[in-house]
Amino acid sequence: MIDNLVRENIKALQPYSSARKEFTGSMEVMLDANELPFGNLNRYPDPQQIQLKQLIGANAGVALGNVFLGNGSDEIIDLLIRIFCEPGKDKIAFCSPTYGMYTVNAAINNVQIIDVPLNQDFQIDIATLLDKTSNTSCKILFICSPNNPTGNSIENIDEILENFNGIVVVDEAYIDFSNKQSFVHSIKTNERLLVLQTMSKSRGLAAARIGIAFAGIPVIEYLNKVKPPYNISLLNQQAAITAMLDEEGYEANLKTILQQKENLMELLKACECVEHIYPSDANFYLVRFKNANSTFKTLLAQGIVVRNREKEIAGCLRITVGTEAENTKLINVLQAIQ
Repeated sequence: MIDNLVRENIKALQPYSSARKEFTGSMEVMLDANELPFGNLNRYPDPQQIQLKQLIGANAGVALGNVFLGNGSDEIIDLLIRIFCEPGKDKIAFCSPTYGMYTVNAAINNVQIIDVPLNQDFQIDIATLLDKTSNTSCKILFICSPNNPTGNSIENIDEILENFNGIVVVDEAYIDFSNKQSFVHSIKTNERLLVLQTMSKSRGLAAARIGIAFAGIPVIEYLNKVKPPYNISLLNQQAAITAMLDEEGYEANLKTILQQKENLMELLKACECVEHIYPSDANFYLVRFKNANSTFKTLLAQGIVVRNREKEIAGCLRITVGTEAENTKLINVLQAIQ
């Protein structure tokens, strides 16, 4: 039962009831929300984002009630920790190197972490993970797949779902670049599973901050209970609706990026400064260089910024797949490095 994992104060919480929650639609005279009666953006947005959720749910093949939207996935991560983890008592788990906001949000909420580092193949050591999280107050396990910054998909998640007793969050921010199957449809058979996706990557809406959670109705209801009333602005909802309706543009952009990704791989292989390119199911590569820090500085000097992951993974830079022109400029600089 999900209720057994939820904090007692969250169960008892009476959520704020906004004007636009109590009345939906429009009337000739709107005097309920203390809005200014002038302008184009003077009305509060739909707090439940119904139209956008319908499009996202239909695209994913799930019901409206299984969709939650956050101000980026980061807001959803924070809300989950607040719902399930008692500050100073409970824990979350993840497997590093991975997305850094799991750690940050745990620290903000005074929640301890259990870090079970990935093995040399960037996969989860399941036996160690279960050993470290059993008989503890570990409420949430975050699994980023495809993983950031390594780029690979995580194997044997089904086995983890069967054996971990808390909430399992599978963060699929990069799933659209992968040929692996999403875990979205598994929410129908596992009430403790939540799948995160985003419109920041393949949909090209990083500026609009639209994070998506797919889960069973009980978890979605708790998320709706604790979220700010108007967490997605009207402008961002409109941008996301436009993007969801432009399936042709989405498919064309995705095809282009995947083709550029293949081309970039071949070009990187020919660079003398490159030691190894790790397999990737995302729109980036983790690349090990002979001298990562020097290469990073050289690229910066030529107006190219990549992500330096030297502190997490020795000798590695993370390189996003760009346009053909951007990738060409990158390779021209790298080819000049001995």
